[in-house]
Amino acid sequence: MTITPLMPVYPRCDVRPVRGEGCWLIGEDGRRFLDFASGIAVNSLGHGHPVVVDAIAKQAATLMHVSNLYGSPQGERFAQALVDVSFADTVFFTNSGAEAVECAIKTARRYHYAGGNPGRFKIISFSNAFHGRTLGTISATNQPKMRDGFEPLLPGFEVVPFNDLAAAEAAIDDRTAGFLVEPIQGEGGVLPATPEFLTGLRRLCDEHGLLLILDEVQCGYARTGKMWAHEHYGVTPDILASAKGIGAGFPLGACLATENAAKGMVFGTHGSTYGGNPLAMAVGEAVLGVVTAPGFLENVTAMGERLRSALEQLIPNHDHLFESVRGKGLMLGLRLKIESRDFVAHLRDNHGLLTVSAGDQVVRILPPLVIDESHISECIERLSAGARSYKVPA
Repeated sequence: MTITPLMPVYPRCDVRPVRGEGCWLIGEDGRRFLDFASGIAVNSLGHGHPVVVDAIAKQAATLMHVSNLYGSPQGERFAQALVDVSFADTVFFTNSGAEAVECAIKTARRYHYAGGNPGRFKIISFSNAFHGRTLGTISATNQPKMRDGFEPLLPGFEVVPFNDLAAAEAAIDDRTAGFLVEPIQGEGGVLPATPEFLTGLRRLCDEHGLLLILDEVQCGYARTGKMWAHEHYGVTPDILASAKGIGAGFPLGACLATENAAKGMVFGTHGSTYGGNPLAMAVGEAVLGVVTAPGFLENVTAMGERLRSALEQLIPNHDHLFESVRGKGLMLGLRLKIESRDFVAHLRDNHGLLTVSAGDQVVRILPPLVIDESHISECIERLSAGARSYKVPA
């Protein structure tokens, strides 16, 4: 067998996009697809948004990269802007979500080390989570599809059932550093934490001197109609990993932390060659300016409610296939009565609608945050047509 030039780790489909226009992708054959996948919740402003395009063009012509050996006026400005719209006091910039989670884990461990408790290194995480593909982040999961063939994994992680506060409490011991949790699981099936669970984790952290680490790589940054998903719960984390929508398509991530949680992150404890380069910072500032503009989050909420309502109205017409809708804002999951992967492929190949499969028989519906009523109507029309034409396996 001859290996392909692109390492064959993705089961790539036949859709080959070469251009994007707003909420649409155009393939090399000219076919148009309604993009309700958004690059897996990345293209938060759609494709070719003028603010992002302009920011990239101007900064690329000015200064793209200098490394972190020098002062960063751009990074300081964007970090302050994130601090101003979050719980955090300080920010470390990365190129991806996995790197942001890695930084969050290191920050939590270093916190206890700096506090004279180097034995408190264990991170408690939760079943069906997805935190990235690095050795550290797959060590925080219990999914064989990500772990098989990569053992031995890193020690210092314990996985317990999601939304099970008693199990989380029982896992605490004198080695525990904190909890790592997605407020809304994405890959796991667009499954929100219950209010009792997330507020309970915060209480346990306070009682035991632990740190609450939130992975908001997919569910954060305006995706749910709030700037941060934890705002729905009235819970404040100590550390948070952000990425995906923060760059609206440009590779960018961030680890946010309180001053207390980051007390161990001093000179030499962490770094990144590319992280926080001037080009990334220009894009980040531009995107943040759009999503924090008056009315933006309110419109995400309104469009999310409209889309959810339309999906719920669709279910009785196709109750042989659809079961329920869950999620928040424009991070919605349509749970099927069968596995979702083949249906996602059917929508893509036969009806020009791009969605994303997830665990628990869920179709993830993750449109750009700039959709309007016409895009929702188009999505429902294509989804309904797809349900009518889909042959449920016997």
